[in-house]
Amino acid sequence: MNKKNKLLIFLLCIVFFSCTSNSDIYTPLNYTDDDIVKNELSSISKSVEKNPVEALWRINLLKEKTQDNLELTEQINSVFNDCSSTVIQQCSDAYEKENYIEAGRLYSSLLAIKNIDLSGLSFSQNNIIEKIKKNIPISKPENSAATNKKNINMSSYISGTVTIWVDQGIQVQKGMGYASHVIGSGFFISDDGYIITNYHVIQSEVDPEYEGYSRLYIKLAKDSDTRIPARVVGWDSALDLALIKAECDVPYYFSLGSSKDLNIGDKIYAIGSPVGLENTLTSGIVSSVDRKLFTIGSVMQIDAAVNSGNSGGPIIDENGNVQAVVFAGMLEFQGLNFAIPVEYLKSILPFLSSGGERKHGWIGAFGKNIKADEFSDRPAGVEVQYLMPGGTAIRSGINTGDIIVNLAGKTVSSLEDFQNILLQIAPDTITSISVFDKDGNKKEMPVYISERPKNPGYEIYKKDIIANAFFPIFGMKLSVVDGSRKKYTVSEVLKGSTADETGFSVYDPVQILKIQFPDEENIILAQLYTKKRKNGYFEVSIMMGSAMDSPNYF
Repeated sequence: MNKKNKLLIFLLCIVFFSCTSNSDIYTPLNYTDDDIVKNELSSISKSVEKNPVEALWRINLLKEKTQDNLELTEQINSVFNDCSSTVIQQCSDAYEKENYIEAGRLYSSLLAIKNIDLSGLSFSQNNIIEKIKKNIPISKPENSAATNKKNINMSSYISGTVTIWVDQGIQVQKGMGYASHVIGSGFFISDDGYIITNYHVIQSEVDPEYEGYSRLYIKLAKDSDTRIPARVVGWDSALDLALIKAECDVPYYFSLGSSKDLNIGDKIYAIGSPVGLENTLTSGIVSSVDRKLFTIGSVMQIDAAVNSGNSGGPIIDENGNVQAVVFAGMLEFQGLNFAIPVEYLKSILPFLSSGGERKHGWIGAFGKNIKADEFSDRPAGVEVQYLMPGGTAIRSGINTGDIIVNLAGKTVSSLEDFQNILLQIAPDTITSISVFDKDGNKKEMPVYISERPKNPGYEIYKKDIIANAFFPIFGMKLSVVDGSRKKYTVSEVLKGSTADETGFSVYDPVQILKIQFPDEENIILAQLYTKKRKNGYFEVSIMMGSAMDSPNYF
């Protein structure tokens, strides 16, 4: 079989399978069927040792849904007690081993479930929080030698920055060997050598897919000839931040400020090593504070000159406090540069300092901001527009149309609020969530925070039928026409979505011709045949694309 025929068969398979129902779609449990309940009990019992927190959440759901089933009450209570005692023991062990991040995750999960007796633990949640704070590598500003001086000048701030040097050995191109290295910037946040930089600067040090040579060094501002070995402590690829450690005398370290104190037009300074030119300081202003370049948050736009090599350097205010971390710039457009607000760094710093990769959580939902309505008493929050089959949100009892108003005891008035709170919660944690339903009733329930996939849209594509998956991915709901596997009618279009911008309207006929993923699973392309009302029902074949991640997935 030649390559052309193989490609044709492959594309036909894509069309066929992408337009049919997924056989793995989650079906809600029928709690009135004893056999189904017994099977769920058996499944939970087997998972206690491997996934005790998730097992605790699942048995709690089962317990709440089967309160009237007296025959199985004893068995359910037995499994519930087994799950809770396992999590309590693991929490106690983690605290004794001084793994306070783990202890905090387990303790929070126990608090989210009602009627669990924690009196046997010798510590409280406040004890854990205090221990975590003490372990965060931030020194008090008054301990800084430079801070004790009466007049702190810009040279003091420059001395607190470093050049990151990642030696990647020799790379061979066209038979010729070249020395390869990555240059970035960083800055001290403590007097014992902890440094903040970008993940993409040190990526080769921790990326399991990287197979080449990689050695990490730093160079101090006052001694650019000496390379000091350093090691990666923790990293977050989603927020492009990393914590590294070097054994050296720290001439100056920075205090972390608050980007909320900055407004558009405020003056800021960037320090780094653009194109290898070490100890470079540039100035500018804050151009915007709410650019949606991250899938789990917003970034700051600045006009201070930054270039390749500035990545990981600090953005400071006129008081010398770090307000953001440089991470990107558009070289072809002068003055369009971006930085990560310091709030994100402060939120994940406890996780980075505990070591390893910082992963993020989600509940398998898609939604948008909704404003408060005084006439109907509807609160501001996040309206749930889609729930992934099998996701923890739908299994917890959340419905489409519900408005999320609280997460982990904190008020949620927007998607940004929700994502910011979620930043502080590790995956594999149970927490509380409150919603207002369509009837205006407020409900609170425990929800399990699972690990956010790299591309949530692709996860939805795999787990739902294509007619449903098109809504969160492209922003249009499809209704099947006469049981067809490829022909649909548009039943709803989200404003501002890809479908809306492409010109689709309600009642437009749609036939799915092809689904492709040209960039692994990051982007989806759908070739459609349609007669759009806005085009006078003129027959046309179009290609529509969308990223498989956005802040609207949560």
